[in-house]
Amino acid sequence: MRFSNGCWLNKTGVQTFSPQEVYSTKVEDNILTLYTPCNKIYNRGCTLGGPVITYKISSPMENVIRVRAYHYIGEEVKAPNYELNENNNTKVIINEDDKEVVFQSGNTKMVFDKEKVEMAFYRGKEKLTASKYRGMAYVKIGKEDFLDYPEQTYMREQLQLSVGELVYGLGERFTPFVKNGQTIETWNEDGGTSTDQSYKNIPFYLTNKGYGVFVNHPEKVSFEVGSEKVTKVQFSVPGESLDYFIIGGDSMKEVIENYTSLTGKPAMPPAWSFGLWLSTSFTTNYDEKTVNEFVDGMIDREIPLRVFHFDCFWMKEFNWCDFEWDKRVFPDPTGMLKRLKEKDLNICVWINPYIAQESKLFAEAKENGYLIKRTNGDVWQFDMWQPAMAIVDFTNPDACKWYSDKLKELMAMGVDCFKTDFGERIPIENIQYFDGSDPYKMHNYYTQMYNKVVFETIKEVKGEHQAAVFARSATAGGQQFPVHWGGDCESDYESMAESLRGGLSLCMSGFGFWSHDIGGFESTSTADVYKRWVAFGLLSSHSRLHGSTSYRVPWAYDEDASAVVRFFSKLKCSIMPYLFKIANDAHTKGIPTMRSMVLEYQNDDTCAYLDKQYMLGDSILVAPIFNENSEAKYYIPEGKWTNFITGKKYEGGRWIKEIHDYLSIPMLVKENSIIAVGANDTKPDYDYRKDVSLLAYELKDNEKAAAEILDMERNKSLSVEAIKNDKVINIKSEGTDGTWSLVLKNVTNVKSVEGASFVVEGNDTKITVENGNADIVCTLI
Repeated sequence: MRFSNGCWLNKTGVQTFSPQEVYSTKVEDNILTLYTPCNKIYNRGCTLGGPVITYKISSPMENVIRVRAYHYIGEEVKAPNYELNENNNTKVIINEDDKEVVFQSGNTKMVFDKEKVEMAFYRGKEKLTASKYRGMAYVKIGKEDFLDYPEQTYMREQLQLSVGELVYGLGERFTPFVKNGQTIETWNEDGGTSTDQSYKNIPFYLTNKGYGVFVNHPEKVSFEVGSEKVTKVQFSVPGESLDYFIIGGDSMKEVIENYTSLTGKPAMPPAWSFGLWLSTSFTTNYDEKTVNEFVDGMIDREIPLRVFHFDCFWMKEFNWCDFEWDKRVFPDPTGMLKRLKEKDLNICVWINPYIAQESKLFAEAKENGYLIKRTNGDVWQFDMWQPAMAIVDFTNPDACKWYSDKLKELMAMGVDCFKTDFGERIPIENIQYFDGSDPYKMHNYYTQMYNKVVFETIKEVKGEHQAAVFARSATAGGQQFPVHWGGDCESDYESMAESLRGGLSLCMSGFGFWSHDIGGFESTSTADVYKRWVAFGLLSSHSRLHGSTSYRVPWAYDEDASAVVRFFSKLKCSIMPYLFKIANDAHTKGIPTMRSMVLEYQNDDTCAYLDKQYMLGDSILVAPIFNENSEAKYYIPEGKWTNFITGKKYEGGRWIKEIHDYLSIPMLVKENSIIAVGANDTKPDYDYRKDVSLLAYELKDNEKAAAEILDMERNKSLSVEAIKNDKVINIKSEGTDGTWSLVLKNVTNVKSVEGASFVVEGNDTKITVENGNADIVCTLI
């Protein structure tokens, strides 16, 4: 929210009160308390009134500093609140002298300058940011003549931006990727992908200086990112207190790692979920015959389909959600699902947390208090989306169990996972929740409770690491319940680009896995857009064909489209050993599978603004094509790069412009990488160890290249290291007893190999190993 009128004045009706001095300090249980009056204390008379800001500085984990600032500390803190992983025994160092107070956690420290009344944050000796004089403020807004009786109160903070500092994150945002100059309010909305509204608002940002800021408020947080004050990120919340974290680290990736340690790591999706998903689409007409035509059409065209999704109309119209199959079109749902699963498919069905008045569940839910109510005790109802619908109250444990039991009945029939749609349009006026939660805070947080109930239900039935949802809305911590998709986009190149922009922004906000509607959701794309989107979609972490009023099977466009879907589906299946490893990194470390260029190349200034290309893991660059001229334009950082599909080699540090046909895309492997390629291109879930090929690209002298293969239970089954020293490559491996190969890309000058057999094939040398534990010496001519 904007409070100022230029540099020196406030808006009419606004008063701000900022600390003027540090009057006293206290250290207790590793918490530093600073008592900072908003007027200078010259004598005892100055202590008789006026606002005071009380700071409480603590550290929930190493390199993370928590700042809590209070005007009135007696304000009731109502649910919900983010669930955080805090360690109250984190080692901290607190020192004070006449000039400053220092609070240090790991290599991150806060210095409060008593003379300047400035709070600065450092990584070692490097200053990261600061709340300068008058940066922190208690704000009163009211009628101009009655400012002592405010209509609203806020707490505001302003953190400095240095020259060239750029801000990223704040959720899945479709506005410009770099957030400088934007005003962003974290308020979940069902607004599509072409406005400043967002389905997934995350009050966390990070900058290219290598630190992050997490504002610990589920309610609306207003961020003015270099907009109201161009050298500051300002954030404010209504009420009497403000709680935020400065998250340090040695790199942007480490900041995300620390942030997800605090708010929760992404769960590991099952291997099958990485395959191609096909939907019935939204308002299309379909029955079991239609579904089988789709599935058999994919099989006939040798397209590796892995998941079939039934969208809304698997239930009867006006009855959503009653969790019952529409018997008019699906007379034998259990038998149908059994027959589909015999074709090696997993099954997903659409749900949402809304119960229409026509649903047979409405009376049951109303009678038992399972629905959100108005303050007068009536059930809250609304006519948008479903006539006279109500919303499940997930603050009621009995409602959670009731909802979960309905899902278990579907899973007993053969359903494997759920598309958890909606959860954004949650009311706030005259609302009461079962547990007394604050409706304003619940607006964004509702989706967390909704997706958690569904995800935990699947996990309970299927087991650890076998749960996946397809969710549209989220808040901070929502990364724990993957997968999330980008929402309702148009079917053109502009929407394809804005979808990627939103996805990269979400991944910069702690989310490890992301998908989007291949071909676009609204209307119907041209065959050209569809085929380009297919390449992009199947080089995303998760891949789904889904639309609104028309089908998304490739032959609905042209037969060339079938060839494109087949090619990229098989390509994705073949690189699953690599993808599964980077997915596990997202699960264990929090670093996303799809990474913006600046996240992987923080020190390359050209990468700072790039939002039309990305890194798939740490080794593969992907640059989708966004025009009907088949022209790719992208940047490659310093080093040697090789196109995975064509084998073409590039020198980096420059922009590339080239033409690609539909069976091609800029998919470049960086030097000194080893990419694991599986022996199966017909499905995403198979034994990654069996006959795996490790493709070694442009090994550099005296630098280790490494690869690790996991089985589908995430156990390390094969690890390989290669170190090139002049004309000798030393290779070490351990793990599986099966046969595997190391392929030296573009290396034909091999003189001998000790410890394994080898053969020169085309431009490559293939070294075959009969067991996993081997020391190999490869000598070059």
